[in-house]
Amino acid sequence: QVQLVESGGGLVQAGGSLRLSCAASGRTFNTYHMGWFRQVPGKEREFVAAITWNGGLKSYAGSVKGRFTISRDNAKNTVYLQMNSLKPEDTAVYYCAAIDDWNRLREVDYWGQGTQVTVSS
Repeated sequence: QVQLVESGGGLVQAGGSLRLSCAASGRTFNTYHMGWFRQVPGKEREFVAAITWNGGLKSYAGSVKGRFTISRDNAKNTVYLQMNSLKPEDTAVYYCAAIDDWNRLREVDYWGQGTQVTVSS
């Protein structure tokens, strides 16, 4: 079992940057692909980015490509999401996710509790 705890959310002006962190407990962290999703009230949770278990492959939603970077440090059991050039439409609760199958990124095995990101215009 994997427990995920996000941190790093907050309020930032448009054009600014934030780095989200997701700390995982459990000895199996480095066997999971990891992802970030986000959700705004009244909408479905949407995929943002994912990284393979060894960091060798990354995937991004079109809306964040070129602005967000996902990375991981298996020695620290942590995955990161560096968010640059933030826009008001990036405002959401961001969730960390542990994923077993890279070909089924939306079938998440474990979720974190979420961290709020608010981008003011």
